[in-house]
Amino acid sequence: MSHAHGSGRGPNGDAFPGDARLTRDTAIRGPARPGPYIGAGILLAAAIIFPLMPQLYSFDAPRLGGMPFFYWYQLLWVPVSAILTGSAYWLVTKEDRRRRAEAGPGGPPRGGAASADAGVGGDRP
Repeated sequence: MSHAHGSGRGPNGDAFPGDARLTRDTAIRGPARPGPYIGAGILLAAAIIFPLMPQLYSFDAPRLGGMPFFYWYQLLWVPVSAILTGSAYWLVTKEDRRRRAEAGPGGPPRGGAASADAGVGGDRP
């Protein structure tokens, strides 16, 4: 049975037996390690800061296919920024999966025969 609306009651209005309610104090993730978040921040900062520093690329030479350096340098940052952003996302989601697994399978411990997706927040991934 799923009650995604979070009322703690079944479709007929009766309470689910043994339903452990989620509160703001219920731990659904383990403690965070700062390393992945710092790494993701550095990757995102590089993708933002380097293209915003024109003193690094305000040159005409070297040319690539007749295009001045300042044009192809900026165009080069489009795929580089996509790769850096994707890497930052991967680091953060990997850490989040580790933290969720550390809290236990299926989220917080529940009593009775309540479904794994019961409680405030509904169906969680």
